[in-house]
Amino acid sequence: MEPLIKQVGIVDIECGEKVTIIQPVNLYGCKLGSGTFVGPFVEIQRNVTVGERCRIQSHSFVCELVTIGNDCVIAHGVIFINDSFKIGGPAQGNRSLWSATRIGNRVSIGSNATILPVSICDDVVIGAGSVVSKDILKPGIYAGNPAKFMRSFTRP
Repeated sequence: MEPLIKQVGIVDIECGEKVTIIQPVNLYGCKLGSGTFVGPFVEIQRNVTVGERCRIQSHSFVCELVTIGNDCVIAHGVIFINDSFKIGGPAQGNRSLWSATRIGNRVSIGSNATILPVSICDDVVIGAGSVVSKDILKPGIYAGNPAKFMRSFTRP
């Protein structure tokens, strides 16, 4: 039997001015704000909005229902998840069981972090390898599995 082969590509996206995309990527049905950079080997699915002046680094996966604010950095290998296995296993395509993720402005997410369906306020740094499983409502630096508040910081 012959396998079903689908191509990666850029389909049905909206872009602001001066967006940079390094191929190969798989972008479809998403919105990218002005000045945003998308590195290679990134997938951004439909119903995702990325704000202005963001950087989505290589090998990151941004699933449906994610909103990323302005001036954010999503480092290498960051994974977003919209299915929290509410029924004890995968939703298996039942999108009504998925949940949204909202990332505020000026949020930096370190390499290989995993972001479950949560809200993260403005001015947050997530450490590399962290797992964010609960809303973050206070600006500062968070790290670990699960991610916990480490300390505040002041922006210049």
